[in-house]
Amino acid sequence: MLDIRSIKRPLLIFVTLFFILQACMPVQAELPEFFNFDENYYTVYGGPNLSATFIGDNEFSRGDEVTINLDLMNKGVVTGFESEDEPTFGSDLEQKLQKSEMGYEAQRTTAIGIIAALNSSSPYVKIKSGSQEAGTLPSGEQLEDPVRFDIEISKNAPAGTYPLMLDLNYGYQENVQVNGDNETDIGITNMEVGLWYAEGYQNQTIDIVVKEAPEFEVVDVEGNLYAGEEGLLYVTYENTGEEAVKDATVRISADDPFSTTDDQSFIGSLAPGETAEAVFKLKVDETAVSKSYAINSEIKYEDTDGHNQISDTLKIRTETVPGQSALESLSGYTWLLGILAIGVIGAGGYFVYGKFVKK
Repeated sequence: MLDIRSIKRPLLIFVTLFFILQACMPVQAELPEFFNFDENYYTVYGGPNLSATFIGDNEFSRGDEVTINLDLMNKGVVTGFESEDEPTFGSDLEQKLQKSEMGYEAQRTTAIGIIAALNSSSPYVKIKSGSQEAGTLPSGEQLEDPVRFDIEISKNAPAGTYPLMLDLNYGYQENVQVNGDNETDIGITNMEVGLWYAEGYQNQTIDIVVKEAPEFEVVDVEGNLYAGEEGLLYVTYENTGEEAVKDATVRISADDPFSTTDDQSFIGSLAPGETAEAVFKLKVDETAVSKSYAINSEIKYEDTDGHNQISDTLKIRTETVPGQSALESLSGYTWLLGILAIGVIGAGGYFVYGKFVKK
């Protein structure tokens, strides 16, 4: 029987040496010279094979900031092995060493110290999280807790599929050598085990979908709003999205210098690319300054699934002008100035004409 205590100290020594040397050795390097003190009975092929699965729905809306969860499973297998040397089947020690090495070689499929990183090549999808540690995963097992990444989807993202790249780095057991002095009833005496590790890399595409949805824009604004008076404001909206809406109603938020007793206008159904006009009656405060103003509006509608939705805030750009009374006063002054100008011109002409006659 194998005495664990007899191999514990040598095993710890070589595992420690591995981690010291790993930082300065290239990936998939040749076995170092010190890794030659024992017998290497087998060369084993295969290794970890990590696979990521999206947990939950991968469809999102424009402007979403969400956390996505990815489950990792190790489907690694040993695909084959070959004997390095002709085994000595007549020796009990050789047979036990071979069996012991094969037991260690089976651990080749374990992914050690997994680091997961998610990347986006699209300007419309931003990855907010850095690399995630996923621990060690033996073959045939999956993570107890998924790896999580925070993502942000632009409000201007077109509907469609966006591929994200998941990069996975890990260590795995590359080779094993074993040795021992003698085989006894209690196991192999002075057994030594050398473990050599390498770095593995995999990547996988993870797709997210930005759902089709209606989008709205203000494309035209008309109407004269006079200070101190009521007036009608005509606002044209266009559905610039990919889905139709029905039973749409526009609601405005009137702030100073505007007020209204009717802040809603029904515009009905809008297919993609269609426009509709909303009409609002607004009262303008008599002290309103003549300049540009922005009135907030939003559209409540029913989507193609029959759910009530509310759009983002849409700005209505409009201007106020002086009141009619002020314009009339200005008009009166204009006539007076005109009469005065005619009088001055007539007097000047008469004076010039008189001088000409005298001459």
